[in-house]
Amino acid sequence: MESIYPRTEERPWGEFREFTHNTPSTVKFISIKQGESLSLQQHSYRKEFWRVLSGSPEIVIGDTTTRAKAGDEFTVPLGESHRISAPDTSVEILEISLGDFKEEDIVRIEDKYGRA
Repeated sequence: MESIYPRTEERPWGEFREFTHNTPSTVKFISIKQGESLSLQQHSYRKEFWRVLSGSPEIVIGDTTTRAKAGDEFTVPLGESHRISAPDTSVEILEISLGDFKEEDIVRIEDKYGRA
């Protein structure tokens, strides 16, 4: 399974950032309402790359919790527990997943909506 390491290439007109190249991937925009959060979860068949587009989410990856801002980027390794929360503002995240993507590939560890 390939990794997501965005690369930047300069051009006379500016630059571009490439996140995947000829690699099967799944791209999502995730919107989280203020005061809400995703499950603390793990995946067995995919890893994820997140870029914060707006808001100030709380990001949990493994044992590390970070308050993030727009432009921050995170990589979630295969099998690592993770969660995005929106304690103070609504949040938008760009998520790019690599691997065998299925919504069923989720193990919920904690979930405030009773799905764990």
